[in-house]
Amino acid sequence: MTLEEAIATQPQWVQIWLNLLFFGGFVLPLALLIWKPSRIAGAATVAVSIAAAGGVYWIYGQLGYVRLLGLPHVLLWTPLVIWLWRQRQRTDMPALPRHIILAVSAVLSVSLAFDYADVARYLLGERQPF
Repeated sequence: MTLEEAIATQPQWVQIWLNLLFFGGFVLPLALLIWKPSRIAGAATVAVSIAAAGGVYWIYGQLGYVRLLGLPHVLLWTPLVIWLWRQRQRTDMPALPRHIILAVSAVLSVSLAFDYADVARYLLGERQPF
């Protein structure tokens, strides 16, 4: 079973959330490429999200659909969200990119809340597949 097939077995709200996560982590950051002050933030967010997705696929290939799939997000998105927050506060950052960065950070932070809980549960012994 592929990761996409495993996700398709999840409740509808999980599938909707993953679509929102894709939009917030991959699509919306592309808009940041429009403004010069936010280009690095947009490119970095997309690059880190691609790396995190690669990590998720790798873990899935090794262990299956387990709670540890959130680990790449925890390791890569935590410093990204902190850095994005600092980028948002730059004095040369226009208003619209600030709002986009806020939206991206909010989506990633909600995901991180789920991911931290899932990784903790995995480390505490809850290792059966979803």
